[in-house]
Amino acid sequence: VTLLLGIFLTLFLYSIPAIRSLGLSFVSGRTWDPISGQFGALPFLAGTLLTALLSLLISTPFSLAIAVALGEYLRGGLPSTLLGSVVELLAGVPSVIYGFWGLFVLVPLVRSLELEVGAVPYGVGILTASLILSVMIIPYSASIGREVMGMVPTEIKEAAYSLGATRYEVIRRVMLPYARSGIAAGLMLALGRALGETMAVTMVIGNMNALPDGIFSPANTMASLIANEFTEATGDVYLSALIEIGLLLFVVTAAVNLIGKRVIDRWAREE
Repeated sequence: VTLLLGIFLTLFLYSIPAIRSLGLSFVSGRTWDPISGQFGALPFLAGTLLTALLSLLISTPFSLAIAVALGEYLRGGLPSTLLGSVVELLAGVPSVIYGFWGLFVLVPLVRSLELEVGAVPYGVGILTASLILSVMIIPYSASIGREVMGMVPTEIKEAAYSLGATRYEVIRRVMLPYARSGIAAGLMLALGRALGETMAVTMVIGNMNALPDGIFSPANTMASLIANEFTEATGDVYLSALIEIGLLLFVVTAAVNLIGKRVIDRWAREE
């Protein structure tokens, strides 16, 4: 708690020049133009939330499938060890490697898709960044899901089998409801990881300081904006505005985690 308060206070103190100069218009503003002194964070807030939520939506089915496979179907042996090792390896790959992979593999694929649907063929944008993030966050939700699936009491599953339930029905109606609070905790951890990812997203999102108008649109996240412009910031307000972007990202991440914790606690009480 002390460390979190220290981080928050540090960001807040260095954000004071921007807060005094820009006020609430900083959060609602749509224009980011350091030359004219206009600093609006709304495009980056939207880009951050869009990429994180879309990546969570894409990754969740794969995370659940891996958790069920490792927690029920492949509880031992070579296939379980191999799949588990691959998932752990995904978590250890540096984000810049994911960025290079996205540039050379995903960007051409997304560009082809954009041509098929009649969108402007940028290749980079919200969808590409979300696909990269979805691969990066799968290990976090899948690992926790695997643990909680393995903690479902054997007696409950055997009782369901004794009543004539199939294996699919046991997983769907017994294991998933029993482990839902743990699965939700893993998804919240993955979402927090997606909100703060910087390098891979910076390489494939397009880095356009404008409000995105769709999933194919180039955009920017709060983290990628700071990475791109912090070393070039001149002037107290400009530098302070970037730090306030970091403060906003801190607040958004904390809010998402608190909301997720309340949902998880409510589900745990219902169980």
